This record gives sequence, C-alpha cells and structure tokens, in this order.
Amino acid sequence: MRKEQHAQSIRETVQKLSNDDSLKILCNSQQEGAPMPSAKELHEIIELCRSIIFPGYFGHSRVDSDTLPYHLGVNSERLFKLLTEQILAGLCSECGCKEGINIGECRDKAKDISSEFVASLPELRRVLATDVIAAYNGDPAAESYSEVIFCYPAIRAISNYRIAHRLMELGVPLIPRIISEMAHSETGIDIHPAATIGEYFTIDHGTGVVIGATAILGNNVKLYQGVTLGAKSFPLDENGNPIKGIARHPIIGDNVIIYSNATILGRITIGEGAVIGGNIWITEDVASGEVVTQSKAKQRKDK
Repeated sequence: MRKEQHAQSIRETVQKLSNDDSLKILCNSQQEGAPMPSAKELHEIIELCRSIIFPGYFGHSRVDSDTLPYHLGVNSERLFKLLTEQILAGLCSECGCKEGINIGECRDKAKDISSEFVASLPELRRVLATDVIAAYNGDPAAESYSEVIFCYPAIRAISNYRIAHRLMELGVPLIPRIISEMAHSETGIDIHPAATIGEYFTIDHGTGVVIGATAILGNNVKLYQGVTLGAKSFPLDENGNPIKGIARHPIIGDNVIIYSNATILGRITIGEGAVIGGNIWITEDVASGEVVTQSKAKQRKDK
C-alpha cells in the first residue's frame, strides 16, 4: 500500500512539473541537433586560451623555443574545434526553439567567428601583457611577472573578461557571459563582458569587485578589492519593466586609482588622474586630478 502511495505521489509531482505554465521561462527547448553550452568544454576553452597566451604557465609546462610552435599549433586547432561548437550553442540559444533554423548555416557562421577569434589571440596576448605589467608595477609585494601570472586572481579574471569581451564583439550570445561568470566563481571578481576596459588594467586583491556592462575604463586604471562600478537605478517603461540597453555605469578616465570598497554609481565621469578613497559613495562627476576622501565626500553631499 505504501509503495503505491509513493508511486502515485511521484506521478502527481511529474504531472505538476510538466505543466506548461511552470515551464514558460525555465525550460530550455532547442531544435533537434542543436548543441547545448557545456561548462566542461568552456573550462577547457579558457585553459587553452591561457596556455596559448601564457605558454609554459598554463597547459603543458615543458615548452621551449623548439617545441613552442608545435604546442601552439595543437592548442590552437583544439581551441578552434571546441570554440566552434560552443559558439554554435550560443547562436542556437539565441534562436531558442524557433522552427526552420538551419543548423548547417549556423555552424558555418560559428566556424567563421571561431577562426576570427583565434586570429585575435596575438592582440589579446599583447593587451594582457600590459595587464601583467600593471599588476607587477602596482604591487610592491610582487617579486616577478611569473608570480603575477601564476598567483594573482586579477590576471585570471581579466583574461576571462578579455576573452569574453572579444567574443561579444564578434556577436556571440550567451557564451561570453558564461565565461565571465566562471571567473566570478573562481576569483570573486565580477566583470561584465560588455564593459570596455583599456590597457594596463589591474585589480589589487580583487575579491568583491563589480564592473557593470556599460562601464568604460581608460588606460592605467587600478582598482582595489570591493570596488563597485554600478548603476543607481533602472528606469522603467510604461508597463513597469526595466528599460534595457541604456548607458547606466560610470566612465573612468586614464590613470585613475579607486581604493577598497568605494561605490561609484550611475553614468558619471571620474576624470583623468583622479584618486577615489576607500569606503566612499560617489554619484556625481569627479574632476580630473581630484582626490576624493571620506571628508571631501561628506562636503560634496552637504553642498
């Protein structure tokens, strides 16, 4: 009797879980033959990118001038293959369950994008090298570039961001956000792939840093842990829904330093060479070269 009750309970639960109303936004239904994003393969893609950009630090450790072309070739071929499938998964996810999707055409597009991304790797390496230099020069405790590359969470998070940002520039949906959230889980640093960040960028310590989607950062920007470059509020349309696609995050000029737990909100500008002290709430423009401390922030608020 009890066994039948359990079976009946399971049947009723399955029936409720299969109800269309409960599945409207929670069930990912794709056309037959369309791949799904794979966290495992995306992790391998990131490791392959890191092994190509930082050979000898990630991936195969025994790399020298004789074996380097071989390892780069093998890794690049593997990257192209895996990335094509994940880009295809992203393209299919954007189309959803629409009928009539031509998987073959989507796969050709994915191959073109994957090839273009692989061709971007030399430039990604050049820019990430500036980030390594910025981290090394900006931290007296850093004893070598090797220490920075091996140990610093900022390099892991920034490398994921730059990879994801490039994919977003190439029109890849969903996959860039998954890649950035992988770094968020790994390091506690949350950088939206749509943000625009210049060269020689560094984050010291890093945990708790948040950079929003429409934020723009210039060159030689340094952030400390707990910094938020966020939005104040979300304007709503006539139906009460948030309006998407508007610029709502700060613009940070060149050579700006923002100390720990500073919160900078809204589409404001922090001028070139400004210094923002720790534990400060900023919602108004800051002039170039200005130094904002807690006492100055209070004076601004009282005006």
